[in-house]
This record gives sequence, C-alpha cells and structure tokens, in this order.
Amino acid sequence: MMEALPLRLNPGDDLRGAVEQALLDNGATAGYLLQGIGSLSVAQIRYAGLAQPTELLGDLEILTVAGSVAPEGAHLHMMVSDARGRVFGGHVGRGCIVRTTAELLLAILPAHRFARGYDPVTGFAELEVRIAPG
Repeated sequence: MMEALPLRLNPGDDLRGAVEQALLDNGATAGYLLQGIGSLSVAQIRYAGLAQPTELLGDLEILTVAGSVAPEGAHLHMMVSDARGRVFGGHVGRGCIVRTTAELLLAILPAHRFARGYDPVTGFAELEVRIAPG
C-alpha cells in the first residue's frame, strides 16, 4: 500500500531538505518522490562521475525530479532548463532553492523501511530496502 503526499514548496525553500523533512514529519521510513515541477533560483546538480555538485544560478525550470527518500537522506535526480532552454540533469544536491514554487508528489511506503548503507561494490551509500517491523 502507498500513501500519496502532495507537497507545495515556497520561495526560498531547499527542495531536497523539504522532501527529506516531509518524510520525517510524517513518521515514515520509506518514500519515493514520484515527480515534481516548479522553478529554482539556484540548483546544485552533481553530474555523473563528479564528486561535487555544480551550482547553476538564474531562472531555472524544474522539468522533472524523482528518487528515493530514507530517514538518512534522499537520492534524487533532476532535470532543469535555463532561460535559454538548455537542459541540465544529475543528482540533486543540497541548496536547490525554490524560486516561485515547487509542486511535488511524495509516495509514502508504510510497509517498508529504507536505509542507506555503504556498498563495497559501488563505493557509495546505496539504498537498502527492508520490510518495516510490525
């Protein structure tokens, strides 16, 4: 079973932080951000293979954002376009600041418990999917 939680973020909100906080505020231990649209004034996007995010400044449109959310944090990917229509995408870092609004759909998965644990094969903290106790 899944519970849908629509979110509307306001100017100045940190997108990733707000999604992580919404999971915690609902007492949930597993969630999936299914989709999102809106605008940003700052995007922090980490491109494939790079260690640090790249900061994009200006009027940015969120074309899509999705990913998993665990109590330890989120793993989100996003595509944004700038005022010239150029598209950028990658991992969502902290500091993606909402410009006018962000409209998101977070799916809460009450029967599951997500965690992030170090995976020696990939070298990253990867998603661990478990059945929630109870």
